Amino acid sequence: MSKLSIKMNDPRLAFIGRVDFTDPLKPMFTWPGSSVELKAVAEKISVKIKNYRNCYHNYVGISVNGEDPKKTEITELKEETEVVLIDGLDATKESRITIYKPMDAAHFYEISEIILEAKDEEAELLEKPELPARRMEVFGDSVSAGEVSEAVEYVGKPDPEGHEGIYSNSWYGYSFMTARKLGAQLYDEAQGGAALFDKTGWFHGPDFVGMETIYNKLRFNDQIMPMTDWDFARYTPHVVVIAIGQNDANPENYMGNDEEKSKKWKDGYKKFIETLREKYPKAQFILTTTILCHSKEWDDAIDEVAKSFNDKKVQHFLYTNNGTGTPGHIRKPEAEVMSDELSAFINSLGEEIWQD
Repeated sequence: MSKLSIKMNDPRLAFIGRVDFTDPLKPMFTWPGSSVELKAVAEKISVKIKNYRNCYHNYVGISVNGEDPKKTEITELKEETEVVLIDGLDATKESRITIYKPMDAAHFYEISEIILEAKDEEAELLEKPELPARRMEVFGDSVSAGEVSEAVEYVGKPDPEGHEGIYSNSWYGYSFMTARKLGAQLYDEAQGGAALFDKTGWFHGPDFVGMETIYNKLRFNDQIMPMTDWDFARYTPHVVVIAIGQNDANPENYMGNDEEKSKKWKDGYKKFIETLREKYPKAQFILTTTILCHSKEWDDAIDEVAKSFNDKKVQHFLYTNNGTGTPGHIRKPEAEVMSDELSAFINSLGEEIWQD
């Protein structure tokens, strides 16, 4: 039996997403899809993990060589615990391992060790994986986070009642599907229920918090622990997808019905885009929503804002069945179609959008 414990500051580990390195030996994973990647020879892979629960069942995910992932529930909610992520790998071959966060701010977790084991071979950590040169970032809501994406029996239907997060998986969100098809890294700043403005949407109830507050955060849910700021110098995307405007109708669907409130939203939305463009002046921006059922007036407002820039670096994108596809969250097959359409649109913008 061979066993190898890997500390989280090992230079052979690669991280994607807004990972909190306040303690480099215990990096904290907060945003959906944030991950650590490694190349290894092992039969069994475990992690030492401490979970900070907000709601729902909580999970950690693992994918081997980019294949469909496996989720493991974190049942210990107070102390660090060792969790087996996968067993039965072929220890005679090299594997590329992705350990990732399937959920949004239903929880945060920190990992202190990755443990590799093999019965008949020598468990080994190999060279650091090379990350894609293309870089994407998404600012969105539950659809961009892959919430309830595994409920494939509910395609085109409302969500199953009382799902408690068991069907959520960022891996099957359209955003990560798109990034994989384009061969790009993805930082996914997506949170279920998020609208643009504070006091609207569904996130962080009853004191709702919007994207205007959390877009620049690392720890972004103070119902778990105090918020902290993100250092934008750590990551500069080539392509930025803004996918908000679906939760903004709560508590009032005023777009197109109240001129003053509609103008305030459009002005705030434009200011949000301008703020991000100041941080990413070379990036291609794509403004959109999703196929989740919502009032067309929100897409019309986004189109108006996009045109006001009069800049090919700011594009409005609509899916074939935008806003009319499903009354529930987007399931894996629906996300697949969305990612086909979105990746085709991004490809149509030319290779030059990926240049630094």
